[in-house]
Amino acid sequence: MRGLPSVRQLRAFAAVYYTGQVSAAAERLALTQPAVTVLLRELEERLGVKLFDRSTRSLRRTEAATEAIAYVERALMELEGLGVSMAELAHARRGKVCIATTATIAQTLLPPMLRRYLDIHPDVRVEVQDVAPTNFVETVLAGRVDFGIGTLEAPVPGLREQVFLRDSLIAAAAATPEFPADRPITWKQLAALPLVTVKSGYGVRRSIEAAADSVGVQLQIAHEVSLLSTALAMAASGLGVAVVPGSLLQYGAHPQLIARRLVRPAVERHTAVVHLQERSLAPAAQAFVDLLSQ
Repeated sequence: MRGLPSVRQLRAFAAVYYTGQVSAAAERLALTQPAVTVLLRELEERLGVKLFDRSTRSLRRTEAATEAIAYVERALMELEGLGVSMAELAHARRGKVCIATTATIAQTLLPPMLRRYLDIHPDVRVEVQDVAPTNFVETVLAGRVDFGIGTLEAPVPGLREQVFLRDSLIAAAAATPEFPADRPITWKQLAALPLVTVKSGYGVRRSIEAAADSVGVQLQIAHEVSLLSTALAMAASGLGVAVVPGSLLQYGAHPQLIARRLVRPAVERHTAVVHLQERSLAPAAQAFVDLLSQ
């Protein structure tokens, strides 16, 4: 590689080849004439051939120069293409982003964010893998996606978490005399109502059980489901009260539901971008993360 010409030498050669004069080439390259002359001599020394026959008044291309120009043009075009290609990637003008998220986030929070991102970066392809909550961490750790959008119940070795949404649990139900429509609801009050909640072992369910245990109440679980979006649909049909992060109702899901903040205790749920610590995000992926953080 040490014997290969430099880009400056190739550009100087091409400029002299097409202008026929060192002075014109120097002007085109914004260099001094001695600098162009030095670059040409260095190139000839590296290639081991004479590229121009020089006289006091003119330069004449040699046979070697005529053969070399095709290689030089291709090399400079490839380098220019490299610069353009990397600039497109660096500014997220193209590329691919692969995101893992739970089905609930994929149905609620993600679509408006994805629409906004693609309005700004229309030539980036975004692939969404909606996974079960129990498979979320595994999918991100396996490196099959650029990052995940979800909630970590506890720190996971090897993963970095960037929280972009701080949320609170709410109770959501159809309007009934038993469900208070104008004030927060306590966990003790919630214990008197039938609940629709996700199955045991899921993140939100663990938070629900911990809150109930902290005030010594036993919740009435009427229905268990796999998805929070299913819990909301069932609550909208009058089958019980769904306990979900409040952000789920901010994206147009079941506007007929009444949402009440759960208090005593209030329970926070954080939604974050999660990715491998040792892997840097590609520019297109980083642009998506930056949009979320805004």
